Amino acid sequence: MREKPRFVPALKFDWLTRFFDPLMKLSMVEKRFREALLFQANIKDSDIILDFGCGTGTLLIMVKERFPNAIAYGVDIDSNILKIAQEKVKDSGHEIFLNSYDGILLPYGDKMFDKVLSSLVFHHLARDQKIAALKGIHRILRRGGELHILDFGKAQNILMRGMFLPIQIFDGFANTSDNVKGLLPKIIEEAGFDEVVENKRINTLFGTISLYSAVKLG
Repeated sequence: MREKPRFVPALKFDWLTRFFDPLMKLSMVEKRFREALLFQANIKDSDIILDFGCGTGTLLIMVKERFPNAIAYGVDIDSNILKIAQEKVKDSGHEIFLNSYDGILLPYGDKMFDKVLSSLVFHHLARDQKIAALKGIHRILRRGGELHILDFGKAQNILMRGMFLPIQIFDGFANTSDNVKGLLPKIIEEAGFDEVVENKRINTLFGTISLYSAVKLG
């Protein structure tokens, strides 16, 4: 039996997980980011959507509120944060399918999804984990399917580089270095995606957030 890969919880420590939603709302202008990601993804009512690293389910609930006929799935490696997501989904009244991810194989069939979204997940992953996750996403996307990522990107200026340091200290320099160096587009291409584009940058109290998109053509 393969050992489940080590992962960094949303706020690094399991006991902080319950504070994730309140902290996001206070410090990172969460709704603004999620709205930007949804605008970029241009979801259709007929789309089958996966939120990779769905966390507490906020983005998935937003998807269903705006596109009630879209089919929404969420997957996360953190069992504690999935419990919070399950309660939020239940309270929302929306039909959303949540699954646990072992960090090795996404629990979905080949070419199942039209679009995969991911918000503030990849800076938690080491280089090999980023590549493995992206290859898994490539597998489950249909031909012509799209990947939309919101995460920390290359610092737009010296000030933004300095603002990102607390995140690196908290989440780890090894995990975050690819993001701050602007290497995520290259890594996405290495995983087999085409038309990789950085569409937008947003300056925040914790550094530069970038919005990326890519397409599966092969």
